[in-house]
Parts: sequence; C-alpha cells; structure tokens
Amino acid sequence: MSSLRRGQTLDTAALKVIAAAFLAVLVGIGLSRFAYTPLLPAIIEAGWFEPGQAAYLGAANLAGYLLGALCGQRLTRHCRPATALRILMLLATAAFAASALPISFAWYFLWRLLSGLTGGALMVIAAPAALSHSPQGLRGLASGAIFTGVGLGIVLSGTLVPLLLTRGLLVTWLGLALLSLCASLAAWWWWPNDAAPQRGAAPAYRSHSAAWRGDMLAIYASYGLAAIGLVPHMVFLADFVARGLGQGIFIGGVYWAILGLGALLGPLASGRLADFTDFGTALRVLLLINIATVGLLSVDHSIPLLGLSSLLGGAAITGSVTLVLGQTRAHITDPLAHGRAWSLATVTFALGQAASGYGFSWLFARSDGDFGLLFLIASLALMLAFLASLLSRILNPGRARL
Repeated sequence: MSSLRRGQTLDTAALKVIAAAFLAVLVGIGLSRFAYTPLLPAIIEAGWFEPGQAAYLGAANLAGYLLGALCGQRLTRHCRPATALRILMLLATAAFAASALPISFAWYFLWRLLSGLTGGALMVIAAPAALSHSPQGLRGLASGAIFTGVGLGIVLSGTLVPLLLTRGLLVTWLGLALLSLCASLAAWWWWPNDAAPQRGAAPAYRSHSAAWRGDMLAIYASYGLAAIGLVPHMVFLADFVARGLGQGIFIGGVYWAILGLGALLGPLASGRLADFTDFGTALRVLLLINIATVGLLSVDHSIPLLGLSSLLGGAAITGSVTLVLGQTRAHITDPLAHGRAWSLATVTFALGQAASGYGFSWLFARSDGDFGLLFLIASLALMLAFLASLLSRILNPGRARL
C-alpha cells in the first residue's frame, strides 16, 4: 500500500475525477448489478419471470461484465476516455429504464447483459483514469474512495429498493433510472478531457512476459476462484432470506443492506490490514474468514451468522478488488506491465463470475432451489482461491510485501 508522502494533497482537479470515477462505479456496478438482487424475489412474485428465468437474468449481468472487461480498453482507442465514460453511464441509465418493461425474456436478457457490459468497461477505464491524475503516494486512498461506490450502491439497493417496491416494480426501475441519470450528469464535466500519458513505459515484450509469469497466473487464478465463491452472496442472498427462509422481501433487503455496509468498509479495512501485513497476506486472511462464514450458511441459518456472513461477504466483494490491485502492483512495478496484469486480473474475475453465475443458476433450478448447496460450493471455491494465493507467494518468494 502506498505510504502517504509529506506535503502530498489531492487538488481540485484530482478530487473531481475521483468523484466522477466513484459515481461511475456506483452506477455501473453498485446499482446496475446489485440492485437486481433485492429485486429478484419481487420479480418472481409479480409473475414477470419464473424463478429459473429470473436467476439466468441475474447471470446475464455477469456475462456482460466479462464482455465489458474485455472490450473496455478497445473502446478508448476509438474515442476519448471521457467520451467513452459518459456514453457508458448513459447506457447504464437506459438499461434501468428499459427494465421497467417486461416485454419478453429476450428483451430483459439484452438489457441485463448491457448493464453488465457497462459495469465491466467502467471498471477497466474509470479507476485507472482517476488514479493517473492522483499523486503516487495517495493512490491507495483514491482507489479505496472509488471502490466504496460499490458499497454505496449495495446500501442504496438494500434500503431504497424496498421503499420503492411499495409503489411497484415499474416505479422502482424508473426510480433507479432517475438516480443513475443524476449521477451521470453530476460526473459529466468532471472527467478529464484526455487520459494522463504513461511515462517510463516498458517495451511491449516486457509487458507481455511479466503479466504471464507463474506467480501472476496464480494471482489471476486466486482472483477468479474468489469471484466464484462470492457469486451466491451477490446474486442469491436477498432471495435466500426472503423466499428460502420465508422472512419476506423487506428482511431480505435488510440483510442486503448489511452486505452493502460491509462493501463500504471493505476497501478501507482491507487496505489498513495490508498496511500492517502485506496485500497477499491480507487477501488470504479475508479469504479464510469468508470460507468459514459462507460454508456455515449451508447448515446454519441463525440470525447472528446471517448478519456476520452478509457483512464479511460484502467486505470481501470490494476488499478483494483493493487487495488484488495492490498485490499485482507488489509483484509488477512497471506501469505498462502492471496495467496489462490488472486488465487480465479483471477479465479473470469477470470470467469466474460469469461462468459461476450461469452454473449456480443452472444448479439452483435443477436442485429445486437448494440454497445450502450453493453456499457449500462457494466455500470450496474460496478455499481453492486461498491455496492459489499461497502458490503465488511460493512461486515468487524473493519479493517483499507480497
């Protein structure tokens, strides 16, 4: 984690672009992905879609995220990053409005896919654009501030969505569209007109070879497996509480808000832990805690465990992003090589989410809604993620603070 250097501050321009990136993450991921989770039981109860169809629609967002992570940087080759970011935020807004009309499964699938695509592209473009305008010694702080947008989106989806649902699904989707539009307009003029140039870039072959080293492959594997382990919380938690435990939509939203609180605290808390240990160790501690709390949900549904698992699951969703970003920086110091490595890590995480999203949805439909089985498999994936993270340390034992 970058240490704070004496005299370094964030000027007005840097604060504006960080705020814009925060809003982009809030819209593209915090709301576009996570607002669907507390809406899932309401969509089923309203008869818009069958349970299996509704689960596949949630997975469509994860597939779109993968596409966005793959094509995000390519989009900036054809237009300025600021233009791309504005278009993406407006597209996310349009997806909210379109979701208010359950015309058909194909219609809904398309817009859920596009909402995920905007999230993946915004993740790849927005944070690097903001960090390039921040002082080196304050980039950790800036990164944490940006990723709290995910947590705020979850909190809003767990508090605002249940309130809007009292007026119906149509009002809920349009309310989310209005909130997204306001955030897009607020960030409109805060994006920098041009991306900051990279200095000291390494030759392409160095960037390629460093990003594909054995220790980096282990990091990607760990990140992708962690994504698999976090999907049941991201997609099924509110429905598990609302329908699986029979506690209703409102209580499901309460636990989803607890998960959002964890997601708000995750980047800052995990980064602080990395200050006392290192990024790799902090990630492994986070994984170990979640292995226990996620696995226990398959057999224990007590209120204390549900609350703790929701809180720590939310912290893992956002904290893992911060820690893996720091871990890749610790392994690769060259800016160009690290940029390629972070892109590969993001794609791997998205691939793990997309594949497991469809896999869990298929399993959920075939197992007659067995939530416990999903949490058990998730805990096993987190265990494998922990082992892969250990392997990354073993394959590169000579580097400090890994």
